[in-house]
Amino acid sequence: MSEPPRAELSCSVEADYDSLTAPSRGGGDDEERGSRVRRLWELLPSGLAGVFRPKVDDVTSEVMREIQRALPAYAGHLEGEFGSTAAAGVQQAIHHFLDRLGNPAAGYDDRGRVFHRLGRHEMQQGRSLDMLQTAYRVGARVSWRRASEVGTRAGIPVATLCLLAEALFAYIDELSALSIEGYAAAQTEATGTLERRRRRLMDLILADPPTAPQSLADFAATAHWAVPERVIAVAMEPADDASEPAQPSFGDDVLVNFEDGAPCLVLPDPGPHRHPALVAGLSHWQSAIGPAVALRDARHSLRCARQALELVRRGVLPAKRVTHCDRHLFELCLFSDAPLTDELVTSALAPLDELPPRQHRKLAGTLLAWLETRGNVREVSRRLQMHPQTVRSHIQQLEGLFGSGLDDPAHRFDLVLALRAARYGTRAG
Repeated sequence: MSEPPRAELSCSVEADYDSLTAPSRGGGDDEERGSRVRRLWELLPSGLAGVFRPKVDDVTSEVMREIQRALPAYAGHLEGEFGSTAAAGVQQAIHHFLDRLGNPAAGYDDRGRVFHRLGRHEMQQGRSLDMLQTAYRVGARVSWRRASEVGTRAGIPVATLCLLAEALFAYIDELSALSIEGYAAAQTEATGTLERRRRRLMDLILADPPTAPQSLADFAATAHWAVPERVIAVAMEPADDASEPAQPSFGDDVLVNFEDGAPCLVLPDPGPHRHPALVAGLSHWQSAIGPAVALRDARHSLRCARQALELVRRGVLPAKRVTHCDRHLFELCLFSDAPLTDELVTSALAPLDELPPRQHRKLAGTLLAWLETRGNVREVSRRLQMHPQTVRSHIQQLEGLFGSGLDDPAHRFDLVLALRAARYGTRAG
């Protein structure tokens, strides 16, 4: 098949590319995105379809192979009827994408049902949409890699290829949205309850990578949950004096998960003054309130909250019934990677290794106080209730052990971090 001339493939893309990629001015995000996507399809030359269509079968096979390689847990499901449906879906998706290059208004018709059905199948199998969405991203990556290779050989301008890539990933978002709709429809039919929809919404909010904003908003509407700009997550576990605490009751704006071994909440950020009803509802739980984050980062807030509970168990953080992560950011950062922190402690405090345990503890305590007080011997003496002459003797020993490292600001900073970490027994695990 002969390739379209370069002039046809270029069209006015280079002239319009700067205006399309310029920062947006005013208007709603969803409306702007829709307008931008329509403009993408209008800019892409229809002749591109003829360049790529001969490769559809090859790309379909490569996509299926890559999905099986990237998702071993999914590979066993890509057999039988579902495997045939998935392969047909990949092939139809590629053909439909190419159809839209010639006709941006081309609808999904019967082909849209394939992706709707894939979403329904995931729900019926009791799985989340995580693997299916990952499979879509794998398909997009493979398709773009092949498209860029073929397009480059065909002499398609770089600006056109950039727009083609953006259109491809916008198209994958559309397919994902269809599957989410199918998943939601099947879930509604199977359960018919608002609680299940809200539970699934929470899974989507905490998904990694994040669910597409519009898909999340659509699903939130079915769960009667107003989508906020910022949220907090709360990690919970039964308090020592409450072996089977009752599930707390919250308002409709709080999403809850008490169905597995790691109960948690997600709710709109109540602002600097924490919601009194929230704290009251947690009275029979050991809880940690994560930092306020954008909705798409909710999983990070929950990760911090769960880490805070772990630090409370280890004695690093005070044993309070409710821990606020935003008041302990230093400890959360320092202990976010235990092996790395252990390595810092081992490396920075190596000069103390040969000392007897008692002397090690005394010198480490003196060194931390000396660093934190900027070498103020009187303040160290007061803080440690130690005679100033003893402090000076300890400092002389430390200077002999650490040498010029005590004069290096960067090394002094490492020492402070290592000494604070070692205070909680991080080095011993």
